[in-house]
Amino acid sequence: MVQTYKVKVPSSRSLHALDFLNFFLADTVGGVSPYLGIYLLATYHWNPASIGIAMSAMGISTIAAQTPIGALIDKLTKKRLLIVVAASLIGISCIAITLFKNLYAVTAAQAIIGIVGVTFGPSIAAISLGMVGHKKLVLRVGRNEIFNHAGNVSAAVLAGLVGHFIAQKWIFYLVAAIAVPTIISVLLIKEEDIDHRLARGAKSKDDSEIERISGFTALLTDRRILIFALSGAIFHLANAAMLPLAGQYLATGNTRGSTLYMSACIIAAQVVMIPVAAFAGKFINIWGRKPVFLIAFAVLPIRGFLYTLSGSPFLIVAVQLLDGIGAGIFGVLGTVLAADLTKGTGRYNVTQGAIATVHGIGAALSSLVAGFVVKAAGYNAGFVTLAVIALVAFALFYIAMPETKDFKEVDRDLIISPKPSSP
Repeated sequence: MVQTYKVKVPSSRSLHALDFLNFFLADTVGGVSPYLGIYLLATYHWNPASIGIAMSAMGISTIAAQTPIGALIDKLTKKRLLIVVAASLIGISCIAITLFKNLYAVTAAQAIIGIVGVTFGPSIAAISLGMVGHKKLVLRVGRNEIFNHAGNVSAAVLAGLVGHFIAQKWIFYLVAAIAVPTIISVLLIKEEDIDHRLARGAKSKDDSEIERISGFTALLTDRRILIFALSGAIFHLANAAMLPLAGQYLATGNTRGSTLYMSACIIAAQVVMIPVAAFAGKFINIWGRKPVFLIAFAVLPIRGFLYTLSGSPFLIVAVQLLDGIGAGIFGVLGTVLAADLTKGTGRYNVTQGAIATVHGIGAALSSLVAGFVVKAAGYNAGFVTLAVIALVAFALFYIAMPETKDFKEVDRDLIISPKPSSP
């Protein structure tokens, strides 16, 4: 017979610190990008080409860094220190943008933000897995996403107020200041509460089996990983350009109010993501991963087609609520699905990075594809094209992607090793 007993659970201090870390990281990671173009144009009077170069530096460096950073996180046991360094570099880079007016300095700062910003997502996922294990990861990731989206809403409101009532450059100072509570939060997580073997998807340090790290070839030949990477890339190819395209559409008929409506679109989606993340965190253990993920894939083409019904700002903001459903589910399921696919391999974070790289390529191509279609045939044609691409992603995931949850799986978080019971 097998005797079951609970492993040591992480301290409440570490769990609450992880909540705050997710909240503050929302501003630290994404607080600058939406406002950079406006700041460079209004403050430095840059031309559109130079603004495009500076802003693209972050996207390019992000795609290039994802897989190497994932491999680093797998090997590194000082994950808290990595977040401290990354948050510090983002704060310094934000201040540098306000001090230097030349293209090279701003582009370099954006590239640094892109590289170090990549560390946060997989580091949080690894720390979460190392603290709670695979069985409880679903609920933990759902909780992470709730705090992250709450932070996004707060960041959007605060940045808007600071930029409007003080000065636009104070948005960058705000992001630099938020790096401080980010660093404090991660340092409040106790190092002993993180199992770094488990954090990379290998066996727990309490597991009696010998740790085995899979080779990269085994991961590259895993059909499930390839299907998830490809279907996600097509999803992001359809998704990434939708909000910017909607913003341009709004600006064509209402230039004065377009910024306000764009802020409303962002905040509306983030507010919806909070309950959706809670829903996903609960039901993917009940229904399975695939049915819940299909909701995110199904919502995207509906959103694209609805944009064509009217140019009314109120309709566009209302339709943008659907983005909260898709993104809220994707934020939870992407992390959990990667954990399912790499369980026991020891390659959790590098696999996450490789998948994110493929997804990032799809997102990077989205605006390019949409831009050419809109130029040739108008905004409605652009939305329809993106919706059709989203249908392709849905079909691929529905037909080819298997369920990754093992409903018969023994709860390994409650069993460390077999022990004979007393006679």
